Amino acid sequence: MSFAIWALIIGVLLITMALSGTSLKRLPLSTAMLYLAAGFGLGPAGWALLSPDPLTYAVILERVTELAVLISLFAVGLKLGLPMSDKGWRLPVRLALVSMTITVGLIAAIGVLGLGLSLGAAVLLGAILAPTDPVLASDVQVLEAGDRDRLRFSLTGEGGLNDGAAFPFVMLGLGLMGLHDLGTGGWRWLAVDVLWAIAGGLLIGGMLGTLIGRLVVYLRSRHKESVGFDEFLALGLIALAYGLAVVSYTYGFLAVFAAGLALQRVNEQPRRISDAVLLETGLRGKQADEVLATHADYAGAYMMQAVQGFNEQLERIAEVAVVLVVGAMLSYTYLPASAAWIVLLLFLVVRPLSVWLGLLGAPVSRDQRILISWFGIRGIGSIYYLMYAINHGLPRPLAEEIIALTLTVVAVSIVVHGVSVTPLMAHYARRKAQRQGRRKDD
Repeated sequence: MSFAIWALIIGVLLITMALSGTSLKRLPLSTAMLYLAAGFGLGPAGWALLSPDPLTYAVILERVTELAVLISLFAVGLKLGLPMSDKGWRLPVRLALVSMTITVGLIAAIGVLGLGLSLGAAVLLGAILAPTDPVLASDVQVLEAGDRDRLRFSLTGEGGLNDGAAFPFVMLGLGLMGLHDLGTGGWRWLAVDVLWAIAGGLLIGGMLGTLIGRLVVYLRSRHKESVGFDEFLALGLIALAYGLAVVSYTYGFLAVFAAGLALQRVNEQPRRISDAVLLETGLRGKQADEVLATHADYAGAYMMQAVQGFNEQLERIAEVAVVLVVGAMLSYTYLPASAAWIVLLLFLVVRPLSVWLGLLGAPVSRDQRILISWFGIRGIGSIYYLMYAINHGLPRPLAEEIIALTLTVVAVSIVVHGVSVTPLMAHYARRKAQRQGRRKDD
């Protein structure tokens, strides 16, 4: 197919989404659902313009999904403005560590007992399906850095953390199948793949985000230098944190997430940029941008606004590309009728049970606990780990089975969570407003 035809298709899709974006927010639909349907129509089952066979193009698909997850993790880090010492962080940490570990264990048990998988393959399946997705969960994420809503903050933080925290279980599953060195008695897996890779990734990303953010603010506010090219700053920090983390045998996903968190904390000014323009400069347009970028009080806030705006656009583009490919890949899957119940178990039993156990004693309301249990959105992170496993020698028959399960779970998640997110979050917002109103009356 010619480049012109591709340009025509992509152009129509993007302009349609731009024109209908506001309307979609009021409907029980998500943009990911439309991308998925478009991808399926462009795939072998439709016009056959896309043929992304997951076994043939596993290397390319791994890189594409990895890039999409990195961009999204950085964006998530930029959104979480709660101080690290705040108790609000306890919920996402418990979800990302305790609940996810329980999820891996439950899926592994289903794989062994229900699907007849080996222990290693079952653990790998659990690791692929356990992490929630930061790419497709924008409708349930925090609205801005100062958003302290417990539900949104917990789901956002969970998605940012567990996409990296799932890696040790992936390595464990591969190791149990003889595709990765676990060390005698598992010592290498525990010391390197768990302790060092997690702690090192967070440390590297946090240090780079802090150092580069402070350096930029210092150069701008003190010397009027390093102004502009905020897009390069975002891409450069993502690449630097990821690259240094990987060559240091740590997890690049966690490093990029931590870099976004650290960069966000460079912005210490509580006032908004719009207020600064009106109250401090009296300027508009490019002149205002230049003044604010080098203003001692607002340099950090300006940098954050520019970086976050650019990164959000990248995130949307990555979502379009990857979900289109996922839709096209559905033609390569099969799901035995006997295994269809696994999807129901994952959403209706495994996720709620893991959340309930992980949040025992946590200060969350009934509404929040129910919604956290439901919005365990699966997506691009699972596709990445699937391709990673295939590229590390997963046997073809097993790979075909896990591909079918993973793509089915992701597609079902995109549809059922996309349909339910608008009415459920609107109901939650009304209930929250009613409670706040009653407290004011009291």
